[in-house]
Amino acid sequence: MGHKVDAFTPVWPHADLFVEQDLFIKKSDAEIKAEKELIKTNAPVFFELNNTERDAKLKALEKNKSSHAALEANIKAVFDTVYSRGVIEVPDLDMQNKTMFVSHGNYAEPAVYFDFYTVQTAAAYIESILAKEKTPINFIDYLAINYRQNRQQTEFYINSHNAQISVYKNVIRSGQMLVRQGEALTNNKRFLINRYFLQRNNQPAQSPLKFAAKWSLTFILCLVLLVFLAFFRTSIFGQNKQVAFLFLLLLLSVFGTYFFYRYGLMIYALPFALVPILVRVFFDGRTALFTYLMIVLCCSFFMPDKLEFIFLELLPGIGTLFSVAEMRKRQQILNAAALVFVFYVVIFVSYQYGFGTAQTIKKLSSYLPFVISSVLVLLAYPLIFLTERFFGFISDFKLLELCDLNHPLLRKLSKEVPGTFQHSLQVANLAEEAIFYIGGNSLLVRAGAMYHDIGKLENPYFFTENQANGFSPHQEIEPLESAKIIINHVIEGIELAKKHKLPEPIIDFIRTHHGTTSVTYFLHLFKQQGSHSASEENQFRYPGPIPFSKETAVLMIADGVEAASRSLKKHDAMAINDLVDNIIDYKINHNQFINSDITFKDITTIKKIFKKRLMNIYHARIEYPSQN
Repeated sequence: MGHKVDAFTPVWPHADLFVEQDLFIKKSDAEIKAEKELIKTNAPVFFELNNTERDAKLKALEKNKSSHAALEANIKAVFDTVYSRGVIEVPDLDMQNKTMFVSHGNYAEPAVYFDFYTVQTAAAYIESILAKEKTPINFIDYLAINYRQNRQQTEFYINSHNAQISVYKNVIRSGQMLVRQGEALTNNKRFLINRYFLQRNNQPAQSPLKFAAKWSLTFILCLVLLVFLAFFRTSIFGQNKQVAFLFLLLLLSVFGTYFFYRYGLMIYALPFALVPILVRVFFDGRTALFTYLMIVLCCSFFMPDKLEFIFLELLPGIGTLFSVAEMRKRQQILNAAALVFVFYVVIFVSYQYGFGTAQTIKKLSSYLPFVISSVLVLLAYPLIFLTERFFGFISDFKLLELCDLNHPLLRKLSKEVPGTFQHSLQVANLAEEAIFYIGGNSLLVRAGAMYHDIGKLENPYFFTENQANGFSPHQEIEPLESAKIIINHVIEGIELAKKHKLPEPIIDFIRTHHGTTSVTYFLHLFKQQGSHSASEENQFRYPGPIPFSKETAVLMIADGVEAASRSLKKHDAMAINDLVDNIIDYKINHNQFINSDITFKDITTIKKIFKKRLMNIYHARIEYPSQN
């Protein structure tokens, strides 16, 4: 009788599976014990004919019978009738419904228990026949059991059948077909397939050459990923944590796939699409795509149909990159999960129709792993948080939180030093728009701009934007002391940022927004006072380092341009144009951008954007030449 197969019963989608080695499925101790109990329960009851007791009782009856000849004849006829049918030993109640055999020498034949007399039924029969005869003889004393239970023979039967119990539940010889393509995967069939792959994977029968070849391919894929980082993502390659994170994702993916493969679990239920999401959140899209490609290729080694696996995992992963290209809303992860499921279904149906088993398309169970995998994509929420905490990375979600004006540091900045706060807002607007046009992380540069001057909280009135009524505390101290106070706002800003546990990428903006430039105004005053040395001039220089990315370079320019624009006496187009050009040329001449990947084309674009924005801020108008 076949198993019931419905739309929820999956089928084997791959080619016919032939076992490469004998497959022996052992029974458990409980299964063997249950079989023995079943044999004991169903074992027949054996009886043996023995007339020794009958003959002794008949002789005793012969001595005590009545002297009436008629009674003697009746007694003999009745007892002969009873013994010809047989008087049987009464077995246990649970044995009366079992199969019964009666032994006659070396052979036994089946019998029915109710075809025999018991001592009680035989006595009742004799009394009913001899009821009219008045005799003092108690005939029941002379009844003998001539069919007794042979317990030894029953025990022999049980032991012989127990000895025939096989310790193996299933035996499939090498070369035999285990499952046919399109065959329904019943629970028993799944068990056999899982045990076969488990047995095969546990066998260390691989040749050294085959083992070395597999690991060589894995090593090559890892090396390709490393070379990609070294040539095209030098900023990532130089950071041990970032490289470790990418290879940790690769190792977890490979070992997760191996574990599911070894124990016959649903590999397609693994959320592979999490990898490009996690990489894209902390890095760029190209790094996410390349890393994911290497991971999919490594994991494909465990799959019977490698091409199907690559199609089913690579394309949904690429699809998620489109949905999280700009990770600004948490709903994007939910959209990514839905998109992954749609990709899975479309690719699965197309592949099975074109190259696989069309029967699997009609099975609802075929789509269960895809549902599980898509739902598990939502694990990106906690995983992003844990990655930020463990590796110190910063995601767009974190940047959005940092840009919230209710952040304790920003609230303190707006209340205690509103001038610096407004300056930071203007710098953030300028830098964000410039990065938008030249390419880069606009959210990162905005967050960096909001915190780049938090060091001014220590001595706010020594900075122009916070001075009222034209009074400056610098008028009462020496230029060198003034320079130290101005320069220290970088160091104090770093300390304050660390105290409030700001991410390291935000602190980098505080470190680099002045680079290694000098406090030129106070240096000029110092030179006017008389003799000076090179070592004294160095005390007017910011400690650095210089910017090392587009974002930090743009912030340096925006900070300098916005601060200098406040000191303009006339905010017309000509003045703003000269100001922007002079500030940027000064930074270039002092080698502030040699470590950042910013180009002259980018700088030209930045100049145009800053000039336009500053003219909008100060309502400057372009002066056209007069017409004669």
